[in-house]
Amino acid sequence: MARYRGPVEKIERRFGVSLNMKGERRLAGKSALEKRPFAPGQHGQRRKKVSEYGLQLNEKQKAKFMYGVSEKQLRSLFAEGKRAAGNTGTNLIMLLEQRLDNVVYRMGFASTRRFARQFVNHGHVLVDGKRVDIPSYRVKPGQKIEVRESSKTNVQVVRALELTNQTGMAEWVDVEAEKVFGIFTRLPEREEVVIPVEERLIVELFSK
Repeated sequence: MARYRGPVEKIERRFGVSLNMKGERRLAGKSALEKRPFAPGQHGQRRKKVSEYGLQLNEKQKAKFMYGVSEKQLRSLFAEGKRAAGNTGTNLIMLLEQRLDNVVYRMGFASTRRFARQFVNHGHVLVDGKRVDIPSYRVKPGQKIEVRESSKTNVQVVRALELTNQTGMAEWVDVEAEKVFGIFTRLPEREEVVIPVEERLIVELFSK
């Protein structure tokens, strides 16, 4: 299935939770979810009983939309997480958190993961001094992530850093905001990654 490119706030309303897909609008209290906290469509306000499979599917879809990955990419990461030692669900979240576009977002260089993915695609990001334009590139602890010199004054980057001052920086990155670079210091603990996703249900779905 292709990556979703439609209205993102409609997705948040469908699941009834913020997936951080509209950074500035959410912080300004203008998100569609806050104004209309029910599913889109003429039957959106009706209560529906969700089956166990439906709950599992919802969690999988939330992870896909939040991290901006395709079905194939998510299944591939799940398979890798299953092969690795430790909890499969936690491994899956760690692999998603290591994506370059997500790290750029976590460092505050982009207000949303969607913009971070576009920013990386267009060649504005350096990893250890070398340009990397692959959003799925896996960042390793200790690597330096930097915005290219000519892009450091980009209006959206400057604004994203300002917004990060309001929301706070992730504990597992060390960022020099004035020089627009940061170090991915370590893998986070699962409890540090605050996301509205129950990866246990994704594991149950993919294990069928």
